[in-house]
Amino acid sequence: MFSIEHDFDATVITLIDEGTPNLQEDVTINAFEDCIVIEQLDPRTELVERITLSIAQLKDLSAALDLPEGVYQRVREKKD
Repeated sequence: MFSIEHDFDATVITLIDEGTPNLQEDVTINAFEDCIVIEQLDPRTELVERITLSIAQLKDLSAALDLPEGVYQRVREKKD
């Protein structure tokens, strides 16, 4: 299950694990204009772990989800 909320400076997506046993903590994704911040509570340390991706890294990740093993480089669009 997931939820989507629109704040004034970000879109916030929360992913809730509803799978089989060994459920993971909720994942919160904050989509800003210039980066994406992914957060998840580590239950062992009770600390929130945070990963920040640039928009270019997010595009690479999105492309990688549909590709086989290998090394790739996205072709950048030319700006006029």
